[in-house]
Amino acid sequence: MKTVRLIAACATLAVAGTAWAQNAVMPAPQNVLQLSASGTVEVQQDLLSMTLVTTRDAAEAGTVQTQLKTALDAALAEAKKNAQPGQLDVRTGNFSLSPRYTKDGKINGWQGSTELVLEGRDFARITQTAGRISTLSVGNVGFGLSREQRAKTETEAQNIAIDNFKQKAGELAKGFGFSGYTLREVSVNANDSGPIRPRVMAMQAKSFSAADSAVPVEAGKTNVVVNVSGSVQLK
Repeated sequence: MKTVRLIAACATLAVAGTAWAQNAVMPAPQNVLQLSASGTVEVQQDLLSMTLVTTRDAAEAGTVQTQLKTALDAALAEAKKNAQPGQLDVRTGNFSLSPRYTKDGKINGWQGSTELVLEGRDFARITQTAGRISTLSVGNVGFGLSREQRAKTETEAQNIAIDNFKQKAGELAKGFGFSGYTLREVSVNANDSGPIRPRVMAMQAKSFSAADSAVPVEAGKTNVVVNVSGSVQLK
């Protein structure tokens, strides 16, 4: 038993000695500067998303569901005539069906809604297609950046951010009396307005027939921002 306790005590001493040695050879960093910089590029939104909707109300759930399916099938058939990958992509949106209650809490009917989403870079194709769909109404319109446009703009903003970071680091190094710096660590983060943001339009409640012209839309601009942050070693 004495031998065991002695070995344990030696092991404890060895571990403590190792920890002390590690701390002893790792002095706190000195003359390290934390900083950040950003690059911003304003770009025209090139992606349009139009959500077409309709609602139905009836005494029976099956009736509402059938009416919604009929309206959606007709809209899909019309939209797919002009579908083209990247230019006009067609997909279904939300489909909901819920009971309607009386003041006494009893079901006295059913209501539901369905959506069809037209999205892509060909604004004319999308708006003309929306104008020809008569079974759904325009619910909202949103704009954003296509994947290609976002990648290209992020690269531009990133180059600006890196140049700003390097310039700022050099100026600060000289300001603190150093001749220069070396890079220690850095992180790069990009962001823009995010996914397509819906913009509710004045013609929200209107249904367009085949005789109508294209639904009017107007895209705006958005800022793509890249942030560069990190630390440099002054020298």
